[in-house]
Amino acid sequence: MHDIRAIRDNPAAFTAALARRPAYASSAASETDTLLAKDRELRDLLTDLQQKQARRNEASKLIGQAKAKKDEAQAKTLMEEVAGLKDAIQQGEQKQRDLETELKNLLEVLPNLPADDVPPGADEHANVAIEARAYKASRVPAGGMNNAKEHFDLGEALGMMDFERAAKVSGARFVYLKSQLARLNRALANFMLDSHTTKFGYEEVVPPLLVRDEAMYGTGQLPKFEEDLFKTEMPLDPNERIAAVNALMHARLIPRDVYDSLPDWNARVEYLKAHYEVTEIIDVVGQEMLNVPVQGRHWLIPTAEVPLTNYVNGEILAEAELPLRFTAYTPCFRSEAGAAGKDTRGMIRMHQFDKVELVSITTPEQSDAEHERMTDAAQAILKALDLGHRVVTLCTGDMGFGARKTYDIEVWLPGQNRFREISSCSNCGEFQARRMNTRVRGSDGKMKGPAHTLNGSGLAIGRTLIAILENYQNPDGSIAVPDALKPYMGGLERIARA
Repeated sequence: MHDIRAIRDNPAAFTAALARRPAYASSAASETDTLLAKDRELRDLLTDLQQKQARRNEASKLIGQAKAKKDEAQAKTLMEEVAGLKDAIQQGEQKQRDLETELKNLLEVLPNLPADDVPPGADEHANVAIEARAYKASRVPAGGMNNAKEHFDLGEALGMMDFERAAKVSGARFVYLKSQLARLNRALANFMLDSHTTKFGYEEVVPPLLVRDEAMYGTGQLPKFEEDLFKTEMPLDPNERIAAVNALMHARLIPRDVYDSLPDWNARVEYLKAHYEVTEIIDVVGQEMLNVPVQGRHWLIPTAEVPLTNYVNGEILAEAELPLRFTAYTPCFRSEAGAAGKDTRGMIRMHQFDKVELVSITTPEQSDAEHERMTDAAQAILKALDLGHRVVTLCTGDMGFGARKTYDIEVWLPGQNRFREISSCSNCGEFQARRMNTRVRGSDGKMKGPAHTLNGSGLAIGRTLIAILENYQNPDGSIAVPDALKPYMGGLERIARA
């Protein structure tokens, strides 16, 4: 989320930065103009409301003075003015809420602004490799690179990777891992968590896998990327039903004085049913009938970034306690909307996959160094497994919605004869923290503004498993176990068909 005050103070800088995103190259100026026009309309309205409120207060005092002088005509005139002002203020306050919502809706779908050192470019072909971060593995697949098989051929031949039965149960883009490959999957999670917690000081967390709208909004998945998510619905508890009816009051279906006089939730329900059409109620609450439990929407997490980052949602953090560093191993769920025809075979692009996530919450001054450190932590896993990889800085056209700068780590897959992404480490700056209203208080007790948030894969477990299969394959179809994983595999030297 962007700060409208910063846009107002320096619209040219905002326009220039937004225009670096290729999708906004031609529309950045008009986007800025639209935001400023809506902001101006809102501020003009607020000034008008303040003037009306001041006049209402003044007229209310004059009514008392007129009555003290027995000037009933003047008192009546003033009371009529006050009544008119009351109505105008109520209408203006509703208009204020509408304008605030419209402005928020405009701001929340605009992407983060790229950092100054992010390379320009339209797509992945303009990403820039960081030579100093490249790592060449010492191991070459037995039989040579040219004869390397892809992971799905290896896994199915081992009898430990079953896509056909998974499709029967769940559909495309699911898999059963069995036996030693299932153990390898678990071993990778444990190895990654141990590395991040003991070597890099991340705190291990077991987070919720279902989150509310507010959490998805905070990290930027909603409202723009709803089609990429899996959604669930469940009955809400009584307190949340009450909150839904409270929302009706805030929408002014129940006048405040009437609302306060009603003894309980049931009385408010009866009042609404007696005074309003069902359609009016549905428009505000979004429930089918007011006298049945409303349905609560939850989302399956696309990555542990969502619950880990939202751990500090709405909080004021002491500068001295930052950075906070969290890591979690979770399943992740993505609809892969728009991925039709891409990576249809194998485990590269799944609806359900496992990942170890890294999240940092920092001060603005810490975030650039933390970004480098997080990338180091992710790379350390690949180096320990002796998997060749490279690191690229994503260009402005390939970065994610919430990122101001991203490093992608790409592992070498000999079966595909190409590098494939295995981790994205992103510095989001204040973009997510502003959406979450997460702020930093300095050591002097003064507010310093929004925190900075960072996230990265440390790593995607399925893709790491793929890389091991393809890089550690033997001519007989067995898979050598990397030295770093042998303690986690009970000393097993190789994975072979029984």
